[in-house]
Amino acid sequence: MSSREKKRFRDIKQKKESKETLKHEANSSFPYPYASRGEKVKAFITDSFMLLMPIMYIVFYLVMGGREAFGEDKLTGWISILVPLVIVQTLFLAKTAQTPGYRAYNLRLIDESTGEKPSFFIILFRNLCALLSFFSIIGWVMMFFRKDRKTLHDLLSHTAVITKP
Repeated sequence: MSSREKKRFRDIKQKKESKETLKHEANSSFPYPYASRGEKVKAFITDSFMLLMPIMYIVFYLVMGGREAFGEDKLTGWISILVPLVIVQTLFLAKTAQTPGYRAYNLRLIDESTGEKPSFFIILFRNLCALLSFFSIIGWVMMFFRKDRKTLHDLLSHTAVITKP
């Protein structure tokens, strides 16, 4: 390990910012703080329990007539779950730019070009792309490798999840 690397590690350990870091942050054109990976995962889990679980219960037991019927026709069952989920999430985001999970962790969805709440159709497009991201897995995993922590559906819809100021 060279002395330069040791110094850099020491600066990071002591929470000192280097000139390069300050220069990069000064050149950053995005004025809002991106949401952390942990906050986004926790918001996703919260939304899963608050939005997805009730929809699954209704589909399993009221629409399909039980888990066995769901097991026999899984495609219809999953469509019956995912369509209402996309609709409910789109309505929440269109009204307040937050789902219950986003609200719990003080997150907000914005249009990157304007910094405002995205339009209804952009939110709908984002949520449909989120399904694609979910089934491809790569779309969600992207946030762990990108500095701005964006997922595939955020990139496609030009939106960002930020920490609410």
